[in-house]
Amino acid sequence: MAGQDRKASVERATKETRIAVTVDLDGKGVSAISTGVGFFDHMLDQLARHSLIDMTIKAEGDLHIDDHHTVEDTGIAIGQAIAKALGERRGIARYASIDLAMDETLTKAAIDVSGRPFLVWNVAFSSPKIGTFDTELVREFFQALAQNAGITLHVLNHHGANNHHIAETCFKAVARALRAAIEPDARQAGAIPSTKGTLNG
Repeated sequence: MAGQDRKASVERATKETRIAVTVDLDGKGVSAISTGVGFFDHMLDQLARHSLIDMTIKAEGDLHIDDHHTVEDTGIAIGQAIAKALGERRGIARYASIDLAMDETLTKAAIDVSGRPFLVWNVAFSSPKIGTFDTELVREFFQALAQNAGITLHVLNHHGANNHHIAETCFKAVARALRAAIEPDARQAGAIPSTKGTLNG
């Protein structure tokens, strides 16, 4: 993977949203994010910071209806950008798992950068809202991300009382697992980590 440029940009435009995303998988976690949804911006900033993926995200959506389309379509665009930047997925670690603690909350994320999208979600919120943000949209985001990045993603909240903390540990845990899974593996530089010889489905 030496010298490989793992950067990508994606633009997505529908009647509901306009999204522009740029990622650098080998960045420092720098982000410039504007979706019009304050809590979501905060979570995406955590995703970038703890994955060390530089992200520029600009989203305009039909927020006069609700946040759903903006959150889901942003997940789609980020996933597509990550998949594009990974290319053939040569030389990556592929698998990673982490239990991430934040105060009273503990959340596990496990990832296989397999080319086969799948989400297992075992996270419950005690309230339908965090401020004005619908808690059900946390799952919608990760479903869109996993589907379009081509990753198998398991997220399990072991325990937690504060809904903000539960959501934040989901984003941070996924970020840290993603960082480890896409990290170059010096022992298999240039090789696709699969007996199939492909990680694209």
